Amino acid sequence: MFIAWGPELTFLYNDAYAEILGDKHPGALGRPFQQVWWDIWDDIKPLVDRALADEATWSENLPLTMNRRGFLEETWWTFFYSPVRDDDGRIGGMFCSCLETTIQVLAERQNTEQRQRLFELSRDLFGVATTDGYLKSVNPAWSHVLGRTEEELLTRPFSEIIHPDDLGTTAEVVAALARGEAAHQFHVRLLKADGEAIAFAWSAVPDAASASGIFYTVGRDITEELRRDEMLRHSQKMDAMGQLTGGVAHDFNNLLMPIIGSLDMLQRKGVGDQRSRRMIDGALQSAERAKTLVQRLLGFARRQPLQPQPIDLAALVLGMESLLASTVGPRVRISYDLQSDLPSAVADANQLEMALLNLAVNGRDAMPEGGVLTIHVGMETFHHQHGSELRPGRYLQLCVHDTGVGMDEATRVKATEPFFSTKGIGRGTGLGLSMVHGLAAQLGGALSLESAPGEGTTVKIWLPLSGADPTALASAAESAPGPHSGTVLLVDDETLVRSSTADMLADLGYRVVEAESAAQALRKLEDEIEIQILVTDHLMPEMTGAELVVAARRRHPGLHCLIVSGYAEEAGISTDFPRLTKPFRQAELAEKLAGLAAGLEN
Repeated sequence: MFIAWGPELTFLYNDAYAEILGDKHPGALGRPFQQVWWDIWDDIKPLVDRALADEATWSENLPLTMNRRGFLEETWWTFFYSPVRDDDGRIGGMFCSCLETTIQVLAERQNTEQRQRLFELSRDLFGVATTDGYLKSVNPAWSHVLGRTEEELLTRPFSEIIHPDDLGTTAEVVAALARGEAAHQFHVRLLKADGEAIAFAWSAVPDAASASGIFYTVGRDITEELRRDEMLRHSQKMDAMGQLTGGVAHDFNNLLMPIIGSLDMLQRKGVGDQRSRRMIDGALQSAERAKTLVQRLLGFARRQPLQPQPIDLAALVLGMESLLASTVGPRVRISYDLQSDLPSAVADANQLEMALLNLAVNGRDAMPEGGVLTIHVGMETFHHQHGSELRPGRYLQLCVHDTGVGMDEATRVKATEPFFSTKGIGRGTGLGLSMVHGLAAQLGGALSLESAPGEGTTVKIWLPLSGADPTALASAAESAPGPHSGTVLLVDDETLVRSSTADMLADLGYRVVEAESAAQALRKLEDEIEIQILVTDHLMPEMTGAELVVAARRRHPGLHCLIVSGYAEEAGISTDFPRLTKPFRQAELAEKLAGLAAGLEN
């Protein structure tokens, strides 16, 4: 039932009518009648006008072609419109009580040309069945979807084509239909001739003559919809894992920081005999593996901030050689085609490594019998606008080609869409290529995908060139390994982390002033006029490192600042602030400080 009230016939309805509206609900509530049923307005407007002219109308099995679920469908309705008066006795709107009779009308008109045409064209399964377990009539979609002949469908009990796990649901629905009760939106899977299960959402209504034992049913294939829902749940699970991982990363990296820092110092100083140094080396390697594990978990969960910098693309690929080999396995041979003397690219090394790892895994999965994975690094110049919307210019190209099964055009077009996967539920998130595509675009580059069945797949990533030397910062640190000068204000609320970092700084030749909070650091900035560099943790009580940097630079504009954090989130940290992720080694700290001194903060 609904009421259309006032000058614009504002729409109000009950819960039963909400089901009739389909996707129009709940947006239809409170909107003008004409806007809600714009698709059938020409058909019902004369009836509306008569009701508003104080003439009640009655319509039985009125055909209406409407769009309520994203597509046009032919429907039939029995309803009446009655005028409704306001307090002054004037007609203020109209009242309607209606019943959709689509299924009944379709069944009653089974032998008509219109009914037959609808049956033939519909992709949904329309059927007439009996409560004793047999189909009496089906439309051609049954045979098309299930791969079974009409004779087979009509002569065998329909329980034989229902998934065994859904027989209980079917029995409950048939029992309800026998009692004269309709059933809507219940899920029952049917079995194709080859045994594959197809999921359907069904609606069924009993025949008006309750003693006949006949019911009418329609089923819509929801297999793809359920697959997308499952992939979405899997993606949400991955996001939850990312949040959990990000939450513990700060504490875990704080634990690793004094371990790696102390072992690094012992290793650099050559402490102990040969056996002791070997034990230190082994402990440091294990600690570095733990650091890498956290970084990869964060990268997989997309919790790593993007930090573009000059990257030697060929060196990055070669640095992953052993990891790529172990990832693809012995049945896949990796071929490298890396041009030398290339300029550096603008990229985030960690994210680009994850992207390359994703592409390698995709290539491996496309070659179940083994094959060749070719990784090419080169440079390409575009003189005109590229098809991927790259502007004219020179770009570094990272290309990954596999000799796998390939993709048809329909699959290729969808391959970079989020949640699209060809690997099946549980074997892929459907986010790999979309993440790579987003990374390339975020860096100012682009991605293209070329594939054909039986010819493998080629993924090309273009990255913009950098004007800087990718080894500049490292060279700066390496060229000045001796004592550094100046005073560093070191701020961290974790005593062990602060102590380990202070030892590194002192060993590099800096004078170190320590503070355990941002408030204490601001006081020391006022007392220590010789402080040139501020090195601060980010997540601290009361005031974050980023907030401390802003306050400190407000008082001392020339102060060099470095934010150190064990947490992967970049929220609250301006992209203008140099950052160093814990845990780190002394060489990494020296590299960052050399960058500050050289004015390469950004």
